[in-house]
Amino acid sequence: MIFGAVGGPKWDNVPYEHRPEAALLRLRKEMAVFANLRPAICYPALADASSLKRELVEGLDILIVRELTGGVYFGEPKTITDLGDGQKRAIDTRVYETYEIDRIARVAFDLARTRSGKVHSADKKNVMKSGVLWDEVVKTVGKDYADIELHHIPADNAAMQLVRNPKQFDVMVTDNLFGDILSDVAAMLTGSLGMLPSASLGAPDPVTGKRKAFYEPVHGSAPDIAGKGIANPIAMIASVAMALRYSFGMIRIGHQYRERHLGGAQRRVAHRRHRSGQPQDGWD
Repeated sequence: MIFGAVGGPKWDNVPYEHRPEAALLRLRKEMAVFANLRPAICYPALADASSLKRELVEGLDILIVRELTGGVYFGEPKTITDLGDGQKRAIDTRVYETYEIDRIARVAFDLARTRSGKVHSADKKNVMKSGVLWDEVVKTVGKDYADIELHHIPADNAAMQLVRNPKQFDVMVTDNLFGDILSDVAAMLTGSLGMLPSASLGAPDPVTGKRKAFYEPVHGSAPDIAGKGIANPIAMIASVAMALRYSFGMIRIGHQYRERHLGGAQRRVAHRRHRSGQPQDGWD
């Protein structure tokens, strides 16, 4: 499924429950598309458009794997209570269970095997119990991926490092809220938030192995250029390319992905071929 971006300034004064963002959150939950893949790739022509120096972003290729159906955006209770005397109390609840962290971590590790073999897990275990669980589960999953280099980083430090030395990262896995923030930071490093795609993937069907998925540009509409015939289609085209990659079998994530069973030398060959666009012998 392919979706265009939603939102924009015209919705700013509309109650949240009637805005496109609310519909998008419900769509993600109903479809159970829990894995949001947000690539941040610096196209050569945009290197000088980045707010960072060219040498910091030239060749940048980061993939942020964001958990999409849990955390503070979906946790209950979620309330605003009138306390009287002009005072109100707002509550948002951040909830994660082991299985939610386990499955998103495995997506990140599987994808790292198609890239440089390095994963950063970003959390806030120093101040949040949910962060403690996140860290614990990711470490446990990492034991099944001895070939992957795993690093743990506080989410706030990850934001700082993205603007200090972004090319130290390859795959970053994080929760819904931090992933929302960090993926936008990473995208802006490339010169334009509106030039990049995203994929949202569900779990493989136990019979067919297919995943529910939708694909969209990473950010909202651009009403300031509407009707001027100057919209840039690159983000939507790249989203279609991600659909071909993840929904039509060019890259498969999960237990049916045989590359995880290759020996070290074979895996390195497969990695080099993947990065150069050569055929991948022995893949599903």
